[in-house]
Amino acid sequence: MSAAYDASQWSDLFVAVAGASAALLGLLFVAVSINLERILSYEGLPERALETLLLLLSVLVVAIVGLIPAQSTLALGLELLVVSLVVAVIVLRLPTALAEETGKEPTRWRIGRLVVRLQGTVPLVIGGLSVTIEWGGGLYWIAAGVILAVVGAVANAWVLLVEILR
Repeated sequence: MSAAYDASQWSDLFVAVAGASAALLGLLFVAVSINLERILSYEGLPERALETLLLLLSVLVVAIVGLIPAQSTLALGLELLVVSLVVAVIVLRLPTALAEETGKEPTRWRIGRLVVRLQGTVPLVIGGLSVTIEWGGGLYWIAAGVILAVVGAVANAWVLLVEILR
């Protein structure tokens, strides 16, 4: 079996990702709770906080799914696909309509938010589908999705924790 579809060859990565994402998720949860009043006072920031938490949670769940022993490639692919689709649907449905309705945020802001949402979800969905059908890159898509989701979450965390204090 190709390394792209054999989760046992990815166990070290999944262990590292699970630990790192759990730590980041915990730190973000504490940081958001400390700044909760300020975050709630800005339109759109509660949704950004939820988006950030969901991106990190999806990385954690993907890593845990990848560590389940003795499962078939089909089972792994379906699990990854379900997890990534659920998170993608939730994240992509988070309100951006508020910004569009109020007209307060510039177009580049909305595009930036969409890019973060897509980069943190689409590669995971593609990876889950690819593992399921055992074609197209498999777990390499998952690795890319994990990296991009963490990058997007860190970018959002910066806004939530630093930019709101300016």
